Amino acid sequence: MKRNAMLKIINPLIGILFLNQLLTGVFSDMLPPKAFEILHEGGGLLLTLGLILHVIFNWNWIKINFFKTKPKS
Repeated sequence: MKRNAMLKIINPLIGILFLNQLLTGVFSDMLPPKAFEILHEGGGLLLTLGLILHVIFNWNWIKINFFKTKPKS
C-alpha cells in the first residue's frame, strides 16, 4: 500500500484514539475500572503505535522542514 493511502487510514485513527484518550480521561470516574483499563490504557498503546507510524510515513517531510536537508529525488 502506498504511503498516502496509509496516511489516509492512520490519520483519522489517530484522531479517534486521541479523542478516546481525552474523553476517558475526563470521564474516568464514571467508567468501571475494567472499562477504563481497556479503553484508556489500551487506547494509549494504540495511539502511541499510530503516532510512531505517522512519524515514519512523514519522515522525509520532517527531515526537509526541521533538519533542512534536501529531499531525495
